Amino acid sequence: MVVVLFVCTGNAARSQMAEGWLKNLKSEFIVLSAGTKPDGLSPMAVKVMKEVGLDISNQSSKHLDKVEWMAVDYAITLCDSANKSCVTMAWPESCQQRHWPINDPVSDDEYRNARDEIKQRIEIFLEEF
Repeated sequence: MVVVLFVCTGNAARSQMAEGWLKNLKSEFIVLSAGTKPDGLSPMAVKVMKEVGLDISNQSSKHLDKVEWMAVDYAITLCDSANKSCVTMAWPESCQQRHWPINDPVSDDEYRNARDEIKQRIEIFLEEF
């Protein structure tokens, strides 16, 4: 089974939306998300995902140390800060690292743009399988 970990700084919005999308689009994957400085699940991320029929309200913001990151096949960072932190980690040799620089959403429209961009990137990622 393929294990995918999405990482952003706060694990509040981008990585949470990515987790929700991939779980919905490829349910046979094990999908995790974490942050380098977790800040709680963003209510706006929950709201914009609900607009497209996905409920991520049961997901939780967690620190990277709280997930089994040594077992992941793909580690995908969604912000430059997390990417800088993750570059120095001792990832397993089999882990493929990717960086998808998604702008940090602030307004409603930016959350929707981030949500849609993440979905597009995940769809491209899934074409590999």
